[in-house]
Amino acid sequence: MEVRHPKVQNKCAGPGRPANPGGFLDGHADKRDTCSAAHSVDFPVSVVLPAGGTGERTGLQTPKQFCSVLGRPLISYTIQAFERVSWIQRIVVVVAKESMDLMVDIIRRFQHEKVQVVSGGSTRHRSICNGVMALGEDGEGMAPDRPGVVIIHDAVRPFVEEEFLHKIATAAREHGAAGAIRPLVSTVIATTSEGFLDHSLERAKYRASEMPQGFSYDVIRQAYERCTETDFEFGTECLHLALQYCGTNAKLIEGPPTLWKVTYRKDLAAVESVIKESLSESACMITGGRASAAALAEAFQKAAGALHMGLDPIPDVTAENSRYLLKEANFIQVSINDQCLSEVEALIQALEEANPALLHPLVVIWMLVITEDEASDGSTAAPASALMDMASTAKLHQILLYGIQFHQSEVRALSFLHLFSFVFFH
Repeated sequence: MEVRHPKVQNKCAGPGRPANPGGFLDGHADKRDTCSAAHSVDFPVSVVLPAGGTGERTGLQTPKQFCSVLGRPLISYTIQAFERVSWIQRIVVVVAKESMDLMVDIIRRFQHEKVQVVSGGSTRHRSICNGVMALGEDGEGMAPDRPGVVIIHDAVRPFVEEEFLHKIATAAREHGAAGAIRPLVSTVIATTSEGFLDHSLERAKYRASEMPQGFSYDVIRQAYERCTETDFEFGTECLHLALQYCGTNAKLIEGPPTLWKVTYRKDLAAVESVIKESLSESACMITGGRASAAALAEAFQKAAGALHMGLDPIPDVTAENSRYLLKEANFIQVSINDQCLSEVEALIQALEEANPALLHPLVVIWMLVITEDEASDGSTAAPASALMDMASTAKLHQILLYGIQFHQSEVRALSFLHLFSFVFFH
């Protein structure tokens, strides 16, 4: 069984952030104390993401690839990591038969492109084989657009960067196969049948085999066509199949620490922490050219420096400032008294049109500052309902929108350092 999702317009990079985006945060809480790298290849590259595991080791009822991280399934982050790479043409996600509808729904909700969903098998190798074969068939035999190189990657390793994918793809093209490795962090030992130490391996001589792995399409397809039922049932290493059945010795490339795999429940918390840290690294504060907003942005910039974070005050995102739309940054739209959401709406529209290829979620914060004069006439209620409606729509486009409202007197009284921390770490 196979499902192809119709191609949709790719929007800005994904949702993330704690629950209930769109509501106004309580300003009193503070008182409690780039675009993808420029790589390219001249051969077609596709991806197979095996995602049929049950996630028994997490101890959760939901398979880990479908567990929610900041409001978004883990596998969606992994798909996005490949979608943002312009030279990857096609992504095959292999899931258990009972998860087909769920996977199709995830593709629809998060507007993923280039994704084909294929039914998996009873073991890891059977599932990967199904994905590899799907890349080479069009229903009437061998597909004319089958890839030159196939990258195989775990659906639960969301933090893979384009630079490393480029290394794997080009090495696979040259050598027929390539794979990521990492140093062993523990000594490997063998035990006797009675449970005593037999011998240990010299750790310096060995490496851990990781993902991604890349193969010439002909190599990996022939390896699966030639391998045995025992391989299908008990094997786990694709590089070994390429060597044993095609004589292709893989080029091994040491990968970055970010290639780690979500295995246990605690790893889901680690994923959330990594994403939050990425979210808080930099931001643009849009002042609308107003002097009062510019003064506020200047104070925020100093606070951000104390937190080793980057903040760029800009009047708007037009003309030369439009380059900020393509940076891996969040946005704070400052409004003084103006409770109209038109500025925020224009910013979100500009982000959608710019279509930044970001790996991590994008957050837009509307900061509404009410002056004393405005507060005195009683019209200080922020348009929370309208903001929440806009946030719901923005989330479909993979942007999370939040609002934070302050009275001018509160802003003066608050430590700008604490205020800035609240906006990005609450």
